[in-house]
Amino acid sequence: MSSSSSTLLLQAAEHAAGSQQYPPGSLYVVATPIGNRADLSLRAIQVLARADTVACEDTRVTGALLHHLGLHRPLLALHLLDEAAAVAALLPRLAAGERVALVSDAGTPAVSDPGARLVDAVAAAGHRVIPIPGASSALALLSVAGDRHGTGFRFSGFLPARGAERRAALQSIADEPSTVLLFEAPHRIEALADELAAAVPTRRVTVGRELTKQFEDVTTLDAAALPAWLAADPNRRRGEFALALHAPPPPAAAAADAAADVPEAARQALRVLLRELPLKQAVALAAEIGVAPRKAVYALALSWRDADS
Repeated sequence: MSSSSSTLLLQAAEHAAGSQQYPPGSLYVVATPIGNRADLSLRAIQVLARADTVACEDTRVTGALLHHLGLHRPLLALHLLDEAAAVAALLPRLAAGERVALVSDAGTPAVSDPGARLVDAVAAAGHRVIPIPGASSALALLSVAGDRHGTGFRFSGFLPARGAERRAALQSIADEPSTVLLFEAPHRIEALADELAAAVPTRRVTVGRELTKQFEDVTTLDAAALPAWLAADPNRRRGEFALALHAPPPPAAAAADAAADVPEAARQALRVLLRELPLKQAVALAAEIGVAPRKAVYALALSWRDADS
């Protein structure tokens, strides 16, 4: 980005959020783009411009972002395995009145990324922690999943990599009555697809790959079909993944969905047979004549009976 463009962008940020107060001695948790730099908010740009220090997951990634914005700020690496060292370095700076911006490589810090320990320590020390929201792959995917049975969601992020912990986590999300949001790395996506297909084959899954990026792809299908879908094209196994496991439909909705799949031939046969035979016998014959699953025909017959009663 040219210097003139950077200046205009900073001016736009000041114009849009100039009245916002940014108290000193505070930690600002700043969401950064998950792929498309245009998703960085004007308020986030303003905070980064005013920060005395930027704590980041990878100084190279954050350095490139700041350079793109025409900004130059001191960077401090915040590694998940050595977060305690960053905490020790930043608390005195906050006590001295510095504004510290916390960022991850992409998305919101402390959400499947480093930062939670720092946030906890800063709050415990009596300093303010201020969120600067932005792009979220989890919420972006949820908005396009079309989960009509979902009444809430559970964010699970990355599951444990292996062993008993992973099996327990898979069982937990299989039993979850609400929508479950997951993240997965490309080298483990095939394993997750196989596990979901085995655990919840009839549940719908929305797969978001490379969200907000050039080759973004969003697909919804039954979990049972997910392994074959991935195998059909090598490109589908590349990139970063967010998945929404749809909520299971309530029993009444499941029955209605099944009844809706009964073809007209089976419906006509069922109407005739119900006039002459008991419900179960009529259902069995109609399913055979109309080439429809018996469960679906049975659900249809029950819906007709309940409507007439």
